[in-house]
Amino acid sequence: MCRIAVLKVQRMKLSRIIVLLVALAAGGIAALLAGRSNAPPTIAQAPIATIDTTEVLIAASDIGLGQTVSGNELRWQTWPTAAAGTGFIRRNENPEAINQLAGSIARSPFLVGEPIREARLIRAKGSGYMAAILPAGMRAISTDVTPETGAAGFILPNDRVDVILSRRGGGEKGSGGDTPTSETILSNVRVLAIDQTIEEKGSQRVVVGRTATLELTRSQAETLVLSRNSGQLSLALRSLADASGVESASDDRSSRSINILRYGVSTTTTAK
Repeated sequence: MCRIAVLKVQRMKLSRIIVLLVALAAGGIAALLAGRSNAPPTIAQAPIATIDTTEVLIAASDIGLGQTVSGNELRWQTWPTAAAGTGFIRRNENPEAINQLAGSIARSPFLVGEPIREARLIRAKGSGYMAAILPAGMRAISTDVTPETGAAGFILPNDRVDVILSRRGGGEKGSGGDTPTSETILSNVRVLAIDQTIEEKGSQRVVVGRTATLELTRSQAETLVLSRNSGQLSLALRSLADASGVESASDDRSSRSINILRYGVSTTTTAK
């Protein structure tokens, strides 16, 4: 009897364990199904927009005015096609551009990372930088300057100046004809260089030199040369506002006649 009772008890414990396991399994399945039903819906990702690019030629380092460009100072850079201007040099159009432009002279400065424009370079094999940066039809002519006649050294390359001739009259002394006079013989001309300096670099603020090279037309160059023997030439620095070349209302635009006495022969030239 005792053995039978023990067997009944064991059967009851086993049945309870089985019921408990079944309940736990059912609860787990229910929780899994509930979790899946509450999962957020999957959002479809929008396609990523792509930018059409091209490779353009840029300056790998700063390139100064009049500098001879080497291949190491040029490199290709990925650039948005829509932002690449018509003047940019593209690799797919001219893959040999670096070799072709090596040895060119810069007609204007380039900053590092700036796209190279062929119109701002000149291929002048065998020519100096001054001949390369001169615009067509213009001449470069030098004149002596001192701190007194050159605005105390504050005139820099690319500034605009007036050229003033100071002299004494040709009359006899004591008759009033020896009175000092001055007149502007050239107006609003560009300074190309002071001595051998053709551009302001870094923290350079003053260029004190003995020679100023001016950019002149043929007739202006003749006027300057004829005026050298007539008196002292001085350079008057003009405002940056005059860079456009437009004369102010106060400027005297009338023509002036200059009498030049050379080897005993008097000649007359007209300057504006």
